[in-house]
Amino acid sequence: MSFPLSERSSFISSSSLLDAHGWDAGWAADFAPHAAQGLVPGRVIRVDRGQCDIATADGIVRADTAFVTPHDPLRVICTGDWAAVDAEGVSDPRYVRACLPRRTAFARSTSSKRSEGQILAANVDHAVITVSLAVELDLGRIERFLALAWESGAQPTVVLSKADLVPDPVGLSYLVEDVETVAPGVQVVPLSSTTGEGLDVLSAVVAGGTTVLLGVSGAGKSTLANALVGEDVMDVQAARDIDGKGRHTTTTRNLFVLPGGGVLIDTPGLRGVGLWDAETGVGQVFSEIEELAGNCRFHDCAHEAEPGCAVAAAIEDGSLPVRRLESYRKLIRENQRLVAKTDARVRNEILKDWKRKGAEGRRAMELKRGHVR
Repeated sequence: MSFPLSERSSFISSSSLLDAHGWDAGWAADFAPHAAQGLVPGRVIRVDRGQCDIATADGIVRADTAFVTPHDPLRVICTGDWAAVDAEGVSDPRYVRACLPRRTAFARSTSSKRSEGQILAANVDHAVITVSLAVELDLGRIERFLALAWESGAQPTVVLSKADLVPDPVGLSYLVEDVETVAPGVQVVPLSSTTGEGLDVLSAVVAGGTTVLLGVSGAGKSTLANALVGEDVMDVQAARDIDGKGRHTTTTRNLFVLPGGGVLIDTPGLRGVGLWDAETGVGQVFSEIEELAGNCRFHDCAHEAEPGCAVAAAIEDGSLPVRRLESYRKLIRENQRLVAKTDARVRNEILKDWKRKGAEGRRAMELKRGHVR
């Protein structure tokens, strides 16, 4: 595999290397206290076993992260972070002494039972969710990715990769339309790295700021990364025909400078897409449901059997698909359970709500049976 080391930035002069990686006046102001201590700024382009590669004004340096290893897994140093590093010659090895506050952060919950969050990429402006057309669309999974993307503070874009496998333009347009229905406010780009279709559209999106590529293994992220960078920087392996899944050819998160401007973070394929305190993101994905809910008669309407429910009315007249409401409820419940594990106040509120609904259910049953005194 080719890694984003100093030779990868040969087309950039050393004086503009920081700018090429996203350095601006805001980062310079945040870094001022560290500059006063004789430290130098740099952007983390790869993290590997307690060490990281960092792009500085003088080139790519290798630094140890021993001094910035917090107990909170969401605060560990990550690809995309801006770091304060020892100046050359101060220590061997050089150390990361601090990280600048993140503007955005893409996080998910881990698969462990400890309900921990995992930071995937930092200081991201665009989140490109890559979905393969080699297999049947999983709209629920797309909604999950979108919720995490919106929650991170990044602007999501959905790329339907391997579009050359759908030669019928009408059929492809239907697939795009299906995704657009679950991605309000999001650009959907059918793309083929083989034919180049859609690549110019995506290149324009990622030309400014920092972009992270997201998707399951086999979605075509590494191929897409190679196409955007303009050379083979990531290994690519064929996906299985039976389910479109591929091996995890990408095992670390790598940051590359794009020839047309901007930077790109490629990530390993995600087996699980667990929410992490993503209430705002879920609301953004299902904005039409939240807008309808504002017209319900009761502010705490559960959209089940309450009178005057605008959401139920939309289901009845067919303007809101049942699948969308079921998916919305599922993600809301999942997010509430996760938050409840880490927030005692939220946990108590959920318990009170369960008790209230239980009491209402029992009373309704008693009324039905005529047992109310």
